[in-house]
Amino acid sequence: MSRDVRTILESLGVPTDLEPIAVGNEWRTGSGPELQVTSPIDGKPLAQFTAAAANDVTEVVTAAEESFRGWRTVPGPRRGELVRQIGNRLREQKEALATIVSLEVGKITQEALGEVQEMIDICDFAVGLSRQLYGLTIASERPSHRLMEQWHPLGPIGVITAFNFPVAVWAWNAMLAFVCGDPVIWKPSEKAPLCAMACQGIAASVIADFDDAPPALSNLIIGADRSVGEAVVDAPQLPLISATGSVPMGRAVGQRVAARLGRCLLELGGNNGMIVAPSADLELTVRSAVFAAAGTCGQRCTTLRRLIVHEKVYDEILKQLISLYGRLPIGDPTEQGVLVGPLIDGDAFESMQQALAEAKQQGGMVHFGERVTEGVPEGGLYVRPAIVEIQSEAPIVRQETFAPILYILRYRDFEEAIAIHNDVPQGLSSAVMTNDVREAERFCSPAGSDCGIVNVNVGPSGAEIGGAFGGEKETGGGRESGSDAWKNYMRRTTNTINYSSDLPLAQGIRFDV
Repeated sequence: MSRDVRTILESLGVPTDLEPIAVGNEWRTGSGPELQVTSPIDGKPLAQFTAAAANDVTEVVTAAEESFRGWRTVPGPRRGELVRQIGNRLREQKEALATIVSLEVGKITQEALGEVQEMIDICDFAVGLSRQLYGLTIASERPSHRLMEQWHPLGPIGVITAFNFPVAVWAWNAMLAFVCGDPVIWKPSEKAPLCAMACQGIAASVIADFDDAPPALSNLIIGADRSVGEAVVDAPQLPLISATGSVPMGRAVGQRVAARLGRCLLELGGNNGMIVAPSADLELTVRSAVFAAAGTCGQRCTTLRRLIVHEKVYDEILKQLISLYGRLPIGDPTEQGVLVGPLIDGDAFESMQQALAEAKQQGGMVHFGERVTEGVPEGGLYVRPAIVEIQSEAPIVRQETFAPILYILRYRDFEEAIAIHNDVPQGLSSAVMTNDVREAERFCSPAGSDCGIVNVNVGPSGAEIGGAFGGEKETGGGRESGSDAWKNYMRRTTNTINYSSDLPLAQGIRFDV
């Protein structure tokens, strides 16, 4: 293992000899294949260890199930206290954890720090939530009766995450699950296992010192192939599977969980669009578009992929974007001033080049998109983000390529823009740049954007944790993070309490015996 990585992981509570399974702060060996972890920055190895196998899942599920029996009866505010302490530990370890994020998935330092801050923010949100897990009191039609709802802990939760947000998405799920009374079993991406180990080390160390918390409240299992994830998905003891990833992965997860009548929370593909109206602030528009399209090297689920521009401002927007793209600082994401780091691996590079080739075949004009080899670390896959002028009808525009490709499309009137925007299978995040209040409100209306996130004068990327995060159509329909997403992690009971000596029946039914 890299010396620097080893030192950081040890400071975060991860043992020197890496193990793929953690039940609380007890690390266990796996029986799967060897997993080598490399950095996308330079292609050099960071670590190597034996991964878990599908048959290792059972012991973790059993431990989590046992922990649930105790944790579900701990008062909600007390569960919130545990999460408060985890948040404080994250504050103390923010820079160290962000460094692991940068080294393992190639995020620039600012974005890595921002991702850890997102974890801290969801901890703060969950702490307040722990005192507000409330149901309704409902008027009963029967005299001397009370009708009410209660929300109870659901059970152990399976969480499957992708490489592009290797720590925040786990926190979105885990912190809400913890305050709702649920243990968590985390199966992270095999491209980001060290980030997962670091998070587990932090959480488990806090849990170990918390009197009311069972040891198997936070659990981790790292596989090298899909079999481990499938075993987690198939476990009937896990009433909810929260899965983030591609649309094909989500379909497979949804079908398997549905077969056992479990619940799914799916966060899948996004083919996010931004409409630019003629009244838009062009400087604000260009700045928003560049961050949303080129940030994280185009590897966010909320990355801007389609810019739908009114013909009156099309040429000026294109001119400014090409100018900015041509001088974007690309390189080692840990270096100050760099804004675009590497693609995650060779598969991502090949997918990008294939998409650009298809765009050309479909009549597109491609600007940039080439591999960058000068001024960047050897061994990494660096590219200059691409801009593609293309017709909205081109089939490639309907596909999500997880790379920095921005398709720029023309429109004439606002209704056409909305139609173009909605004419894709995905429905995660969207934006309109306009100073016309009618256009803004139209875009937010039922006849506007069909996405789960609808923004005005801010790009589609960079959501806050206070709102529910998720989308429609092939994005999966799930909602994580803020608002009332906590209800995913609980079960609802409806209670009728008769405090009289009579027995009136609902709907006026008489049944005299």
